[in-house]
Amino acid sequence: MKNIIIVTGGAGFVGSNLINYLINKTKFNIISIDDYSSGNKKNQLKTKRVKYINAHTKNISKSLNIYKKNIHSLFHLGEFARIYQSFFKMNECINSNTIGSHEVFNFCLKNKIKLLYSATSASIGNKGKDKNLSPYAFTKAKNLEMLENLKNWYNFKFEIIYFYNVYGPMQISEGSMATVIGIFENQYRTNKFLTVVKPGTQSRRFTHIDDTIEACYFAWKKNMCRHYSISNKKSYTIEQVAKLFSSKIKFLPSRKGERYASALTSMNLSNKVYKIFGKIKLKEYVEDWKKTLKR
Repeated sequence: MKNIIIVTGGAGFVGSNLINYLINKTKFNIISIDDYSSGNKKNQLKTKRVKYINAHTKNISKSLNIYKKNIHSLFHLGEFARIYQSFFKMNECINSNTIGSHEVFNFCLKNKIKLLYSATSASIGNKGKDKNLSPYAFTKAKNLEMLENLKNWYNFKFEIIYFYNVYGPMQISEGSMATVIGIFENQYRTNKFLTVVKPGTQSRRFTHIDDTIEACYFAWKKNMCRHYSISNKKSYTIEQVAKLFSSKIKFLPSRKGERYASALTSMNLSNKVYKIFGKIKLKEYVEDWKKTLKR
């Protein structure tokens, strides 16, 4: 009986929110595969329906060997997921996004497991030119090419969901893997200047975690073998986001790999990209979040 869903990166920001959603919306048992390089044990749910395995995705076949006949589908979220950091953690990025992900793809292919892969807007912007801006964007773009080949070679079935600057509960707010909104929240909470990387005019379509998770579930439920994007209709510059917090701003030097726009696309690798737009507005989220603080 195929009664198990796998979530790689299940102790991370998106993965932990997805597991919580799947537990409430389905009757499946969940297994999380996470090496805790950015995931946190505090994000683990205390329920018998979820098993947490501390392992790297490059060892996924060994880690899941005894469960493989019972696996219904796999959400692959457990990759290195930061642009600037991928320049000085390139080996970690390649180890996760290339070696680890290819092992995940092969595991799903061999065992006829439906794959749902989290792609990134970083690899499709500027008419595809942004895919070479950083090791991160490059590895993610190459994974899409590999999946396209696996589809053509072996009729491999999968869903692709392009994420756009996800934010919300359980996001990382400190350290090198922190999200933009997480950083701003932490700086605001501790009465520090909000740090904006120059020029500050680079725009992003910040998308709430709840909208992102609902899109993942929608793609899984529909099972149409499609490419989807989940973003917000409204884009903000980084400086505009900082100003939503009504706090003092400090500009940081520009960084290599920086994208200047978060582009929507209708096609990628000859596949139509079905656009899903989130309902939660960033401005309202920030206003509500600020009300929860005692300042």
